[in-house]
Amino acid sequence: MRLSLFMTAALAAATLQAADNSFLLRNVTVHPVSGPDVSNASVLVVDGKIAEIGAKITSKAKVRVIDAKGLHVYPGMIDAGTMVGIAEISSVRETTDYNEVGDFNPQLRSAVAVNPESDHIPVTRANGITSVLVLPATPGSGRGGGGGFIQGQASLMHLDGWTWEEMRVEQSAAMMMRLPTMSAAASFDPATMQVRRGSYSEGRRNFETQMRTLRGFLEDARRYRTAKLAKDASLKTDLRYEAMLPVLDGKSPVLINAARQREIRTAIEFAAKEGFRLIVAGVRDPGDQLKVLAEKKIPVILGSPYDTPLDDDAAYDEPYTLAARLNDAGVKFCFASFGAQFARNLPYQAGQAANFGLPKDVALKSVTLNAAEILGVAAKAGSIETGKLADLIVTDGDPLEIRTQIKMMFIEGRQVDLESKHTRLYKKYLNRP
Repeated sequence: MRLSLFMTAALAAATLQAADNSFLLRNVTVHPVSGPDVSNASVLVVDGKIAEIGAKITSKAKVRVIDAKGLHVYPGMIDAGTMVGIAEISSVRETTDYNEVGDFNPQLRSAVAVNPESDHIPVTRANGITSVLVLPATPGSGRGGGGGFIQGQASLMHLDGWTWEEMRVEQSAAMMMRLPTMSAAASFDPATMQVRRGSYSEGRRNFETQMRTLRGFLEDARRYRTAKLAKDASLKTDLRYEAMLPVLDGKSPVLINAARQREIRTAIEFAAKEGFRLIVAGVRDPGDQLKVLAEKKIPVILGSPYDTPLDDDAAYDEPYTLAARLNDAGVKFCFASFGAQFARNLPYQAGQAANFGLPKDVALKSVTLNAAEILGVAAKAGSIETGKLADLIVTDGDPLEIRTQIKMMFIEGRQVDLESKHTRLYKKYLNRP
């Protein structure tokens, strides 16, 4: 009797869950990104996945019908590099969980550190962002800032779920690395109250020493891999080397932050020599490496275009036109916020690039399908196609424009509450006596 009651309750719960992530959205303009727009269409979602897209759709199953006449449907946007979920207040160390101590931390997974109750999550998704690549370290962080050389696994996460396991889309989307730079450490002389800057030769020696350390670790990881393939009985499991196996096998890419052309060249040469799949993040001044990125089909993750140019004599609009220059050269790219508090501005980064020469359709792809392709999840996210996860946003206009409102959001077919701290404060002070 008890078993029968338990099975009945379980079946009812499963039916309720299926109902929550199944629906029919009618009378909308569908912007699939992967193909032409479809006007006055319907989208059928069953068990969290897109089942059908067309003008006249009927479902055999009993699903919720949503009439969204006059509205638009887009795939949910993807922030390809952020600290959302693992940082609340960047200046308060106790509220952040990244930049771990140690030079080699490939076993660290960003996913497990994500706090589903972070205030940044509802604020970010309220602007149409359904997924984020959570980074284990701040881009460009060095030994002084933490993170080391191999900083850990960047995880692609949905912005909805009770636990990090429920939010996880791809636990190891990329291995984040930092390469040594050609710089010598400065020293402070208390007697003269002056800072002594190191020479070029000192900087060169430091660079070569750190490179040998990095390559030594990678060589040890390869020896571990060889021993494991040979089924060496004396081999002891090492979590650091285990985490490196997908990278060594070419299944997982490495993500390296490189802003200037010299850094980009170093990253490309390093990845080629080690046989790694490379994603270059934080590009600001590619210079002559722009052609190399295109020839080698190396994808790029861009940051905010609102930063000032790197050099005093650079054109004022250099950050704004960078996306268009990458596109003209044939480089695949996407956008990232590389932070937490301004992750909500991701669509406006792409929108600003569209104002400076980037085609509008490419700008939309840069925060949807391009990001999914670069992160290796295009088979299940990034566009509105049958079989893909129903990560959708319903809007009253172009999501890259500031005045557009997100009317509804669905993550894996579940409708997500768009209320946030911002909306609560707005209502509070709107009704102030």
